[in-house]
Amino acid sequence: MDVDILGEPYRVRTLPLSPTQDGDDVVATLVHRPAEEAARGAVLYVHGWCDYFFQDHVARHFADQGYDFYALDLRRYGRSIRPGQLPTFTTDLTEYFEEIDAAVAVIRNEHGHRRVVLLAHSTGGLIAPLWAHEHRAADLVDAVVLNSPWLDLAEPWLTRTVGTAVNNVVGRFAPKLVVKPGLPPTYGHSLSSEHHGEWTYDNAWKPSEHFPVRAGWLRAIRLGHAQVHRGLDIRVPVLVEHSTRSLLHRAKWEPAVMTADTVLDVEQIARWAPKLGRNVTTVPIADGMHDLFLSAEPVRDKALAEIDSWLAERLAP
Repeated sequence: MDVDILGEPYRVRTLPLSPTQDGDDVVATLVHRPAEEAARGAVLYVHGWCDYFFQDHVARHFADQGYDFYALDLRRYGRSIRPGQLPTFTTDLTEYFEEIDAAVAVIRNEHGHRRVVLLAHSTGGLIAPLWAHEHRAADLVDAVVLNSPWLDLAEPWLTRTVGTAVNNVVGRFAPKLVVKPGLPPTYGHSLSSEHHGEWTYDNAWKPSEHFPVRAGWLRAIRLGHAQVHRGLDIRVPVLVEHSTRSLLHRAKWEPAVMTADTVLDVEQIARWAPKLGRNVTTVPIADGMHDLFLSAEPVRDKALAEIDSWLAERLAP
């Protein structure tokens, strides 16, 4: 494995993937920060939409807790974007199962970890439960931890129902049609050190205005939501963390957005979380932004401490 863009001690490797139906050559990227002593096993992190792995403090935290830390940049995201590709685009969320399979194989078969925690955020927090449900009989992970998972569309009822039905038709026949050119930069400006936040990252891979929303991608998301709403059967413990409040549809930045989820409806998360599996714990985190790990330091420390405590209880030796 080569040295990653984050520098030592991070290592990175490209995971070759099967060509897509339209002939697109895709890859995923696996980033690894080893622990000095990985007595507790491994954590595999899956990012959200318009995102990639850059959260060094999260990796350091889990390494300090005794976990080898791994993170995926999914196909067409971050380190995995190749020339000519539409960033973040897919028409089927199950496409991403291939890279999660490959990453888990590296972690278990090559690196010898017997215990794996699947950690995911936002859109990753939709993909990861679908994967865990599909692989529920394979004993590939020991716990699933979700940071503000995207379990429903944070829009009015008419958009969620009639709008979804219309888009499902459009998305099938014109999947690359742009249905929304982007999203307000409110959340991005809350994160970026170039605006009101404290984080530095590659704006080409994580733009504040986000990438265009395409009909086929949105159709895939809504089909994933529908599967969650029908009920999944994840057979390992699941922890769901989310903020205690949402401030949605804010077109401009304001101080209040630094202490709320401006992307997802936290009431929807709380509603659908119990549908994920047999053993689900939900923990609200006061003053959290959409990515709890990128919230103010006391908030992110609280979110990580809750995970530590939950894992210590659920994965006791």
